[in-house]
Amino acid sequence: MISVLLVDDHLSFRQPLAFMLAREADIQVIGQAGSVEEARKFYAEADVALVDLGLPDGDGVNLIRELRGANRHCMAVALTASVRRTDVARAVEAGAAGVLHKSLPVTDVVTAVHRLRAGESLLSPPEMVELLRLIGQQRDQDRLAQAAIVRLTPRECEVLQTLAKGLSDREIGERLQIGTETVRTHMVNLLQKLGVESRLQALVFAVRYGLVHIR
Repeated sequence: MISVLLVDDHLSFRQPLAFMLAREADIQVIGQAGSVEEARKFYAEADVALVDLGLPDGDGVNLIRELRGANRHCMAVALTASVRRTDVARAVEAGAAGVLHKSLPVTDVVTAVHRLRAGESLLSPPEMVELLRLIGQQRDQDRLAQAAIVRLTPRECEVLQTLAKGLSDREIGERLQIGTETVRTHMVNLLQKLGVESRLQALVFAVRYGLVHIR
């Protein structure tokens, strides 16, 4: 029997998938989880784990890494609604044996479980090469980003925080108790240091690297 763990916080996706898997004579669904915390108690029993990359209490990529550390024989498959290849690359780097888009028919997911159990690869050699290249590029980008962040002054970081609030230059100046021209100078400097061309790009950069949190 193939012991399968399903980790996805959307019941409308998880339960039909569990039903289809349970219909297979050689598959048993040993657990369903809607969060990282719920999934942990099933790590040791799982042969295959189907893991959503977006979970309410953590990153599915980190769950895959944690799962593989706790149970080396378990094969993880990332489930995602994203079309970004970098998301796929991150999952594979964490130890995923493959990545399946959530728009695929459920039968394709069932087939993937059988293929993994049979020792087949879900990724072709060219796909692996491309993903490894993307991982390398992402690491280079992250190194450059961290170097740019270090160059920001405390005041420039404060100005960057105000971008998430949608404030005008005048409003930023009033909040930080500085002149409008000074605000514009700080803005020009931080755009240059981050290597971006607009305030929107600066905000995207800040959110991506944890400088700004949007609620």
